Amino acid sequence: MQSNLSIFKIGIGPSSSHTLGPLFAGNMFCKKIHDVLDKTAKIKITLFGSLSLTGIGHLSDKAVIWGLCGISPKDLDAKLQEEIIDRVINERKIKLCGIKDIDFNYKEDLVFSSEFLPLHENALTIKALDEKGDVLAEETYYSVGGGFIKVEADFYKKEQDTDPLIIDKKDFMPISNTEQALNLCKEHGWNLAKLSLEFEKQFHDEKYIKDYCLEIWETMQQVYYNGSHCKSDYLPGALHLKRRGKELYQRLTITADPLGIIDYVSLYAFCIAEENAAGAKVVTAPTNGACAVVPAVMLYLKNHAIGFNDDKVVEFLLSAMLIGSFYKKNASISGAEAGCQAEIGAASSMAAGAMATVLGAEASVACSAAEVSMEHHLGLTCDPVDGLVQIPCIERNAFGALQAISAARISMSRLSQPRVSLDQVISTMYATGKDMNQKYKETSLGGLAIAFNSIC
Repeated sequence: MQSNLSIFKIGIGPSSSHTLGPLFAGNMFCKKIHDVLDKTAKIKITLFGSLSLTGIGHLSDKAVIWGLCGISPKDLDAKLQEEIIDRVINERKIKLCGIKDIDFNYKEDLVFSSEFLPLHENALTIKALDEKGDVLAEETYYSVGGGFIKVEADFYKKEQDTDPLIIDKKDFMPISNTEQALNLCKEHGWNLAKLSLEFEKQFHDEKYIKDYCLEIWETMQQVYYNGSHCKSDYLPGALHLKRRGKELYQRLTITADPLGIIDYVSLYAFCIAEENAAGAKVVTAPTNGACAVVPAVMLYLKNHAIGFNDDKVVEFLLSAMLIGSFYKKNASISGAEAGCQAEIGAASSMAAGAMATVLGAEASVACSAAEVSMEHHLGLTCDPVDGLVQIPCIERNAFGALQAISAARISMSRLSQPRVSLDQVISTMYATGKDMNQKYKETSLGGLAIAFNSIC
C-alpha cells in the first residue's frame, strides 16, 4: 500500500502512458545501468503494442530518449526537447544518463514492434550493450497508465505490500476499495476528504500533503492561463487542428442564458487539454489524456460558486485522488488496456465525487456521484485520430467535466438509495475494457481513427 498523492503529478503532454511512462522508463534504466555505465557503448530500445502503434503521435519514441538522457519531466522544456532530438537525428549521439556520450542511430537502435506482450498493452524493452555487442543490462517496462511504470515482478506483488515509509504497520489503515472507505467513514464520522487525509498522514506530514495539493492546483491554473493566452493558433501534428480554447476565451462574455455555464466549463477544459496536446506542462489527473476534467470542475467551483478557497482545494484533490486510487488498484487508468472509459471516465468519476464532497456531501453520497459519472462512460473507446491526443480527446475532457458536475448534482438531490455501488461500477468498467476489441484501445487500428483516414 502506498500514498495516493502521485495520482496527481506534474508532467508533460501529450500522454501519461505513452509519453511520461516511456520517459520514466528511461530514467529508471539509467539507475539500473549505473554500475555498468562506463562499459556501455550502445542502447537498444523496442516499443511494443500500443506504444508502438501510436507511439509517433504520442512522442513515445522521443520520450524514452529524453528519459535515457537523465531528464525529468519538470526539467524538460520545449527547447531542451528539441536540442536532444536534433542531436540524435543530426549527430547520432545521446548523452546517456546525462553523463556519457554514446552513438545512437534512431532508425536502427529504436524498433517499433506491433507485437503485444502478455502482461500489458504498453511495453518497452531497453538494453545496454558493450563494445562487442554483449548485453550488459536489460529490462522490460510496462506503462500501466497515469505515468506509472511496472516491471514484471510488480505484477505479482500483493496489494497489501506497504510503502517502507510506514514504520509501525500494526496501526496501518489500508483502503483498497469503496467498501473499506465507507466503513471507515461511518465508524469515524468522516467524509472522503478527511478519510483521504488520514490515509496520507501515514506517509507524509499534514503540511507536506496540503502544500503538495496547493502546488498541483497552482500548476493546473497556470496550465489554463497558458492555454488561454498561447501564441500559437494551431496544435502540432498532421491534423493541423486549430486551438479553440483561446478563441473561446477572447469572445466569451457573461450571459443571461442559464446554460451559458456550459461554455465556461468547456473553455477551461479546452485550454488545458490543448496544452496537453501541444506537449506542454500539465498535471496528470489521473492521466494526461484526461488531464482537463478535474481542473475544469475546480475552475467551475472557483469562478462560479461561493467559498472555494484553499481548504476546499485540498479537500477536493484529496477526495479525487482517493477515488482515483480505487480505479488504479482494482481496474485500470490506461486507455490502451481498458479504453477511454478508464481515462476520461475515471477522471469524471473522481471529479464528481470530489465536487460532492466539497459541497458538503457525506461519503456515501460522494461515492454515489462518482458511480453515476462512470456509469455513463462505460464502453467508451480509445481511438484517437492519427494517434494524437486531439480528436476526440479534447472535447471529451469538456464532456467529462460537465458530466461530473451533473453527476454530483444528481446524486446530492436524490432521496432514494442507489442500487449500484462504486466498487461494482469499477469492476464493470474493467471487465468491459477487457472484453473490448483490441483495435478500439489506443491502437489506431479501428474506430474513429480509421473512419477519419478513410474519409481523408
